[in-house]
Amino acid sequence: MTNTDTASPSRDDFAQMLEASFAGRDLAEGSVIKGRVTAVENDFVTVDVGLKTEGRISLREFTGPGSTAPKAGDEVEVYLERIENALGEAVISRDKARREESWDKLEKAFEAKEPVNGAIVGRVKGGFTVDLGGASAFLPGSQVDIRPVRDVAPLMNMEQPFAVLKMDRPRGNIVVSRRAVLEESRAEQRAELVGQLAEGEAREGIVKNITDYGAFVDLGGIDGLLHVTDMSWSRVGHPSEVVEVGQTVNVQIIKINPETQRISLGMKQLMSDPWEGVAAKYPVGATFKGRVTNIAEYGAFVELEPGVEGLVHVSEMSWTKKNIHPGKIVSTSEEVEVMVLDVDPDKRRISLGIKQTQGNPWETLADNYPVGSVIKGEIKNITEFGLFVGIDDEIDGMVHLSDLDWNRSGDDAVKDYNKGDVIEAKVLDIDAEKERVSLGVKQLDGDPMDSSGARRGETVTATVTEITTGGIEVSFGEGDAQMKAFIRKSDLARDRGDQRPERFAVGDKVDARITNIDKAARRVSMSIKALEIAEEKEAVEQYGSSDAGASLGDILGAALKERGEAKTEPKKSDKSATATGSGEAEKMVDKKVEKAAASDDAPDFDKMTKADLVAYAEEHGIEIVKSAKVAEVRDAVKAGAKG
Repeated sequence: MTNTDTASPSRDDFAQMLEASFAGRDLAEGSVIKGRVTAVENDFVTVDVGLKTEGRISLREFTGPGSTAPKAGDEVEVYLERIENALGEAVISRDKARREESWDKLEKAFEAKEPVNGAIVGRVKGGFTVDLGGASAFLPGSQVDIRPVRDVAPLMNMEQPFAVLKMDRPRGNIVVSRRAVLEESRAEQRAELVGQLAEGEAREGIVKNITDYGAFVDLGGIDGLLHVTDMSWSRVGHPSEVVEVGQTVNVQIIKINPETQRISLGMKQLMSDPWEGVAAKYPVGATFKGRVTNIAEYGAFVELEPGVEGLVHVSEMSWTKKNIHPGKIVSTSEEVEVMVLDVDPDKRRISLGIKQTQGNPWETLADNYPVGSVIKGEIKNITEFGLFVGIDDEIDGMVHLSDLDWNRSGDDAVKDYNKGDVIEAKVLDIDAEKERVSLGVKQLDGDPMDSSGARRGETVTATVTEITTGGIEVSFGEGDAQMKAFIRKSDLARDRGDQRPERFAVGDKVDARITNIDKAARRVSMSIKALEIAEEKEAVEQYGSSDAGASLGDILGAALKERGEAKTEPKKSDKSATATGSGEAEKMVDKKVEKAAASDDAPDFDKMTKADLVAYAEEHGIEIVKSAKVAEVRDAVKAGAKG
């Protein structure tokens, strides 16, 4: 019975035997296990992993970079995805086994910051795909090389080191960099090479690249910058004027920065310095010829010899052309004659002048146009402060607003002129040192204040031209000698109650005394009040005292009566001067009466003073209010004379 059971095992016995064969083996799904290749056929590799059935893997999973196709009997590691699928076959993968193995190695390398080997196998958007022994990684385009690479074909499918920048195993993301490995290697080489260099040492190098600011020179594994200002003692517009790519040049190491490992190079330092002894070669005051090399807003640079340039400031280019761009006076490459104005060898600066080599028109201007002479010229420009008038082809003079008209303001007078007008003007002043000419238009005619003959203390008859709250504006004189004056409110009358500007009207004639003439301010002050006080004082002194209560009219009336009696009665002795009315008082009365009544047909009341008007009224029996103002008395006399 026992032998029979052994020869024909039951189903349970077979299950126990199968479990016994699996005992001690790790066959969990999702793990890497070992298997043996049993066959290679039809692009598939059959692998026995010790399960009920064998598994099949595509041959291409075994033929990646650095791998060879397996043979029957070879032992390989595979990834067990499922122990049994619907067909009863084991699902295994060589790629996933290699990927899991690679991830383990990559994690260790990432933690240790060590490079890993891989190969660029394909191109994707923004970069490339790298096979890191089964694990796929992303290589950004900027991380391929230190400098941009146009053709990546030579780097494809070639095993090389990469630095792992980022890892995310759950998401299966890996980012690597070839550039980081190259930079690290290069930094080590640079440190070694920099240690072999010394400042001041002369070296031979090859120009690798040219930029706008200089050229990069390869010194045998390390680059140095040859700045454009260190290529030549002369002015260099662009580095390509001196060197070209691939050219072998001799340079001097000017400076080494040990921290940044940057090297500054120079070519002109190997040449003789043209600035040595420049002060003796170009003494101040000497003239030389040079070539304009560059033009700027502030002036022009002139090359005196290769490597030695001087600056002609825009103010030293012309005696007469001001506020003009230097490019309108000189041009690049033009040969000009210059004078040395200043030399500073330490700062390597030479100040030059062009106008000093030419005659100064300001020195002869005073001889050609002396002060007081009259010139005729075109208005070149009109500004807020005056007119610029051309005196000759090079020099302009200025007519200030205040020198345009005697009576009008400059802002009003300047409206009469336009650019391009030809006008006459008088030369007022010439300042050759400051290069200024002052002209005047109003000086062509005499000053109305001088021609009017007006004097302080003089009594004049004026016409009211404007009435303001502060007084009245009047004009007096005739023709070109007519002047304007102002009578303040407080000077309109002696009595405060009559100091009202509204008492007057435009066109009224008034008598007033000139109290002040200010030529500088072009102002004449007049006063009716002062005239009234003066007239009353004069009459009181001659005919009586105001203390007795007599008014000015009473005094003048008595004087007129006394004059009539003096004509009918015989003369008495000088001792009774009061009774006879002789002497100075009689002469004054005669003079005033004769003046007031000189012409009964056409008396000029507008030119009469108040005293004359009162005397005329008394003589002709015209009723007036003697305490009234001059204008009111004049109006009453005019009305009475007409009646």
